[in-house]
Amino acid sequence: MIIAKIEEMAGQAVFSEAMRKGMAWLTSVLGQDLPDGRVDIDGAEVYALVQSYTGKPHSDQPRFEAHRRYIDVQAVVAGEEAFGWAPIEALQPTDEYNPDKDVIHGVVPAERAVFVPLHAGEAMILYPADAHAPGLALNEPIPVKKIVLKVRL
Repeated sequence: MIIAKIEEMAGQAVFSEAMRKGMAWLTSVLGQDLPDGRVDIDGAEVYALVQSYTGKPHSDQPRFEAHRRYIDVQAVVAGEEAFGWAPIEALQPTDEYNPDKDVIHGVVPAERAVFVPLHAGEAMILYPADAHAPGLALNEPIPVKKIVLKVRL
């Protein structure tokens, strides 16, 4: 997991060509009011999901998820949220891995989870070793606009 301001992400890690392509697109659209939905950047190799929602109230045991084939870059472009993180070995699955959606869901014991505030202009890079619980309200539930960049490993 890497957390940084969106425009400073490139200095935080060595990026693959696919990640460079995705991050270049992401930084080029900052400040634009994109409609919700999928944006193909490089077919199934790199794409983005633009999402608008109201943060969910933070519970003691939020639903975590993890991916095996894609890296997530979860970039908050408006609003704020609390973002849950835990090492993948702490994830207690509540369903089977879905290879079509590249996702498995589960819960994480409270003592293994960390909750990070993400504000507009900040992002997290999440690898397959990172279970995560996005979309949680930081304080009061407020509207959030986020771009989730998906980069195939």
